[in-house]
Amino acid sequence: MAENTSRGLFTLSGITGMLIATLLLLSILAFLEMHAIGIQKAEAKHYYDPTPIVSSLDNVKEISKDNAKYDLSVRK
Repeated sequence: MAENTSRGLFTLSGITGMLIATLLLLSILAFLEMHAIGIQKAEAKHYYDPTPIVSSLDNVKEISKDNAKYDLSVRK
């Protein structure tokens, strides 16, 4: 059987490869965190405004076809 002589400590399958993989994963993590922080800052300006619902909540019946006009998924 042939002996594996191509092993090395500083090859891509050694410490160097481990460091490259670690740096790649850390850079992906940093990118995703910065993107999440940017989204959070942008969405903080569009907070939930319950005024249209709370002001006319007494007029909403549990079973009524008029409830269709109270669409909560539409953002103003």
